[in-house]
Amino acid sequence: MKKISKYVLKTFFVLFILIFILIGWHWHSDIPKHILREKYATFPSRFIEIQGMEVHFREDIGSCDSLPLVLLHGTGASLHTWDGWVKELGSKHRIIRMDLPAFGLTGANPQGDYSIDFYVNFLHDFLKKTYIEKCVLVGNSLGGSIAWNFAIKYPNMVKKLVLVDAAGFSTPSKERPLAFRIAEVPVLNQLVKYVTPRLIIERSILNVYGDKRKVTDSLINRYFELSLHEGNREAFLARMSMKLSSSNAQLIKTITVPTLILWGEEDRLIPIESAYKFADALPNDSLVIFKGIGHVPMEEAPELTAKVMQDFLKNK
Repeated sequence: MKKISKYVLKTFFVLFILIFILIGWHWHSDIPKHILREKYATFPSRFIEIQGMEVHFREDIGSCDSLPLVLLHGTGASLHTWDGWVKELGSKHRIIRMDLPAFGLTGANPQGDYSIDFYVNFLHDFLKKTYIEKCVLVGNSLGGSIAWNFAIKYPNMVKKLVLVDAAGFSTPSKERPLAFRIAEVPVLNQLVKYVTPRLIIERSILNVYGDKRKVTDSLINRYFELSLHEGNREAFLARMSMKLSSSNAQLIKTITVPTLILWGEEDRLIPIESAYKFADALPNDSLVIFKGIGHVPMEEAPELTAKVMQDFLKNK
């Protein structure tokens, strides 16, 4: 019995040492703000003060006469997720995109609020401060939920609406990104504030892409490094504690502006069933589904999705 007890204690001791080594290996301090800005806030990046935050945004002006396209990214992403669309559409349109609070170079909300109501009010303040009275509003995932909620609250500020794999309906996920799953586990999620293996970010991106071959090292590195921005990890946990399904879902049918619904058929985070729910609820919509593509179609297949977007913008 004593030999067994010694063996158990020895095993636990070895496991403890291994865990300690792994934690030390993957322990990452926040990356100082100025270092990340030097790398990721290149031209035409700017910063504007909104609700006590220095909000990172970019404005690409291909045409001063076009109605501004305002692009909102999803959870864990940044304004860079729209780079492909800017390349494809930027010569003909005025495009504005920002890092939402909790993400990218904007960082945490000092008030710690990441509810949909907060984001809608934040977007309203941002548009007012950048002198945008009306726009084509585009949102992916979390950004999609913000977009349609904004269209309900401020209908006169939205000319057209584009929902890209948008959150909002309570549709069970087929598979959630690894980072999302870890964020929901008590105790373990607190380690995320300090221990953030690059592998978690890599696995999470692979989860949301249909074609895994398009997940490059540079893409992973960008997501990983921006997740280490001061305060972003704690803000990510706070955001994940708040559900995106909204009590306003029954009001979606009141949105009357022309709406384009874009969806990746291989989206496992917000499955295609949600696309059909939006299409059924919206009275003035067009639904386009992309085969073989996952949760972030504009990032995974920018040329294909931007072409559909351009056709939508041409229609009166």
